[in-house]
Amino acid sequence: MKLIIAVIQPEELPEIKEELLKKKIYKFTVSNALGQGKEIPIHEVYRGIAHEITLLKKVRIEIAVNNEFVDDVIEAICTVANKYEDKGRGKIFVLPIEKCVRIRTGEEGKKAIG
Repeated sequence: MKLIIAVIQPEELPEIKEELLKKKIYKFTVSNALGQGKEIPIHEVYRGIAHEITLLKKVRIEIAVNNEFVDDVIEAICTVANKYEDKGRGKIFVLPIEKCVRIRTGEEGKKAIG
């Protein structure tokens, strides 16, 4: 069992979601995040005051999968992110999961992830 965390550009989320669904990966969590990569800080003026924005909007996707689905998840994310050839497309982290328990039924392990 693995936990895959991907930090991506917000505009890529709809296409990545479609790719995941095509590969029969239905369960994932999405949250907004702020982050700093190698991007140059953005300078904005708001109500006459200059601001430097160094933390840019990102999206964080978390997907817990059984080992046989890890490559499919990575492929789905990279297929979309690689369409754009500029820098700063994001990162994917793959972490081991020690234990997973489905709260409703008490199932554990591979069955609990689904």
